[in-house]
Amino acid sequence: MGIPGRVLRFIRYNNHKLLSLKCWFYSAIFRFQVLYGNTGKLRRKWGIEGEETPFEETMENYRYANKVGYCVNQICEKTTWESKCLVRALTAQRLLKEKKISSTLYLGCRLEEGKMVAHAWIRCGRMYVTGGNGEGYSVVDKFKK
Repeated sequence: MGIPGRVLRFIRYNNHKLLSLKCWFYSAIFRFQVLYGNTGKLRRKWGIEGEETPFEETMENYRYANKVGYCVNQICEKTTWESKCLVRALTAQRLLKEKKISSTLYLGCRLEEGKMVAHAWIRCGRMYVTGGNGEGYSVVDKFKK
């Protein structure tokens, strides 16, 4: 399917156009920051280090977080740049923050075939929005936002 066909499908069938556009935009910004930004400055923007948000949220917030998780994963699958777990987690965190919904960003690592593998995921209440639940990863740091 060519570019015009994709645009037409997006306009016709996407029920969350604005959210999708925001996902695309924020994922581009965060990918650029991860590649070229100062890591120390970036970490300060991720939230309060070492703290977690409560495990209870309203049903309305859960619905929106579910929509965000779905949209972030769908859009990031199709970006021309690499949108792995950290970019997805930061994008979801930003979208939740816009609606004043608290979330916790987790950074973890584990050994896979003798190599250290890092992972990032977001939790909102009891729900994991992006990156799964971090099972198998040791939490290295967490950020409350």
